[in-house]
Amino acid sequence: MSRQTTSSDSKTHPLFRVQGLSKWFSSTGEGSFLSNLFSQGDHLKAVDDVDFTIGRGEIVGLAGQSGCGKSTLGELLVGLQEPTDGQITFDGNDVNSFDSAEMNAFRRKAQVIFQDPYEAMNPRFPVARTVSEPLKIHGIGDRESRIERTRETLEEVGLSPAEKYLDKLPGELSGGERQRVCIARAIILDPDFLIADEPVSMLDVSVRTGILHLFERLQAERDLSILYISHDLSTINYLADRTMIMYLGKIVESGVTDRVIHEPSHPYTEALLESVPDPDPMATRSRGQLEGQVPSPTDIPSGCRFHPRCAYADETCSAVEPDLEEKGEGQREVACHYPLEAN
Repeated sequence: MSRQTTSSDSKTHPLFRVQGLSKWFSSTGEGSFLSNLFSQGDHLKAVDDVDFTIGRGEIVGLAGQSGCGKSTLGELLVGLQEPTDGQITFDGNDVNSFDSAEMNAFRRKAQVIFQDPYEAMNPRFPVARTVSEPLKIHGIGDRESRIERTRETLEEVGLSPAEKYLDKLPGELSGGERQRVCIARAIILDPDFLIADEPVSMLDVSVRTGILHLFERLQAERDLSILYISHDLSTINYLADRTMIMYLGKIVESGVTDRVIHEPSHPYTEALLESVPDPDPMATRSRGQLEGQVPSPTDIPSGCRFHPRCAYADETCSAVEPDLEEKGEGQREVACHYPLEAN
């Protein structure tokens, strides 16, 4: 992508501003699921004191291994979960203080596209009802105008001619077609912001490129802000202006995508990139390969939470937790005592 926004742009004119955001799940509570997994009094720190911004018209990638808190963070942004601590502001307004009417208005502006298009649709609803349902819920238009808007939106996401799809049930659609229907449902309210949570991970490789092109076009035509959540750094590299790397509930690196992907500053980012399969059997690996298992989010290591798996760690890393600090003239933030350019 040729379009790039800078980190300073997103901080000066953000659509979302997140400060000190945390989501801890308590294991206390008689008979709770977590109490059967963890000892009483423990907390699962899914998101832990996170700060970031998302600019208007900006695509931000959020990457990390499964269980790092990516999806929970996305759900917090759109009010699907309540934070334990911290503040989320959208267009300058505190999301956590919204009353029911304000939250309904906010949800028209912030929509979610989920990972599994097979589970995200009611199997008994035809496409026309699935896509137009948000209009009905928010009391927009009459039946005839809703169907016309549904036709236009289906055409916009590449399901053409729309008439061919209106009466189809989910079982009659391919995976790629289902995901396009889910995207149509998300954009029919003309939102300002989308969360795309692993939107291509369950699709055939041959279909993924088309969906990525669709996100790129929708962003350009609608000036959408998008949080694109994925474990696949190659799709983030293609689509995102900025990228945030998450590990055990923390943002450990953030910056312009090209620099984060091609010149990683945090050892965990380097390790994620090294874990991508290389077709060359003679290719050499750096020191940044991931070793060991991810620690339990109920028993976070002291100091830097990545230090037990880091090839560069020393006593300072195990004792002192690093702050996310700005480096490189505002183009990058990294939480590491010994960023890679210093090694």
